[in-house]
Amino acid sequence: MPEENQALSPGLRMPDQVATRLERLILDGVFRPGQLLPSERRLCDRLGVSRASLREGLRILRSKGIIDTRQGHGSTVATLLPVGNQSPLMHLFKDHPRTLFDLLEVRALLEGESARLAASRGTSADRVLITRRYREMADYAESAETIDVERLARLDHAFHLAVSQASHNPVLVHTLQSLTDLLLSSVFASVKHLYHLPAPRTMINQQHAQLHEAVVNGEAEQAEQVALEHLSSISQLLRDLEEEHERLERSSMRLEEWQ
Repeated sequence: MPEENQALSPGLRMPDQVATRLERLILDGVFRPGQLLPSERRLCDRLGVSRASLREGLRILRSKGIIDTRQGHGSTVATLLPVGNQSPLMHLFKDHPRTLFDLLEVRALLEGESARLAASRGTSADRVLITRRYREMADYAESAETIDVERLARLDHAFHLAVSQASHNPVLVHTLQSLTDLLLSSVFASVKHLYHLPAPRTMINQQHAQLHEAVVNGEAEQAEQVALEHLSSISQLLRDLEEEHERLERSSMRLEEWQ
């Protein structure tokens, strides 16, 4: 459709309207952080605009830091919230043992809602990705003779991230992504301390299977409940291990006093 025949917002130039429409697609989760945008030809066809207007619209987004463009590689949606552990506060969080339980509380708040929204809003493409991430995690856990803790933790985190992306709530998704390093550390701790124990391993595997099933079947309340139970049970198991460790330390100290 010729761009001059489109209904324009009063006083809004076509490049500005292109930028606004692309921003909406990013906010709606159609284009996600780190994702390569379609080619200029495909975007022009999809938006019904000229290449000149599209390029000017992309320039506007670049000036805002919303997309990154590399010559010969196209444009990629930028990371919209700070990511990483560069700040002193992030280092403090990662190094302080108490943070683990704080993280599990935050994960329960965010991932419980993510699971509920993913079950009610997820598209067929979302369900395919969630199932792919679930199978990658489950297959590795079942087939590996010796579990690589870091690899399993990353597969576990990728599964939960795919669920959160299917919520189609960009603020929720970006908040979780901004805490990637910290959240991954909590997953790593649960895998490292619990997965070698038969009962917790069985529980974790069953809860992941239940979460996957509830989300892909569109069972919103069940998905939220399973996500909350999953994180609550992991937190309790880790607290139990911590208390047992402290009990053994106290017992050892008493024995040393009498020797």
